[in-house]
Amino acid sequence: MRVVGGSARGRRLRAPQRASVRPTADRVREAVFDVLSHLDAIEDATVVDLFAGSGAFGIEALSRGAAAATFVDSDRAAVAAVRANLETTGLSSAATRVVRADALAWCAQVREPFDLAFVDPPYRFARWRELLARLPARMAVLESSHEIELAAGFTLHRVYRYGGTLVTVVVSFRPASPAAGTEEPR
Repeated sequence: MRVVGGSARGRRLRAPQRASVRPTADRVREAVFDVLSHLDAIEDATVVDLFAGSGAFGIEALSRGAAAATFVDSDRAAVAAVRANLETTGLSSAATRVVRADALAWCAQVREPFDLAFVDPPYRFARWRELLARLPARMAVLESSHEIELAAGFTLHRVYRYGGTLVTVVVSFRPASPAAGTEEPR
């Protein structure tokens, strides 16, 4: 697995060694970023990589000009892999945050929306509607093995199929207001 474009192109990425981690193939990530580039969705964007695993999506976005990235994963090994990959690629900075937390709980606490979210949970994940209802992003790239029923406030841009992987690109039309009484995310 490697960074496929931008300033860190060609740098190898480390994936956490656990059964539930399913790194997105380089060719799929490259195709996703071709779509996002065409939509002018990366340059200077604030990005969140949920269920980050290796952090490949967020790192790719930083490498291609995103302004900031937050990586969220509940697994200690994944958090360590993201930190190591940010160091290896030279993309670790004040504009990057790595958070060890449950993605659903973390999304419920976020005050400001992100420009772009990458959501790549394990394929067995079944709480898509709940996650989308909380997702703090104007646009999202959702990776799954099946079609996802969208929550209110999202409109489908397009679904792309890469073998057994479905990549769904959605746009949010919800107002960007924070939940009352929430705390800063950890």
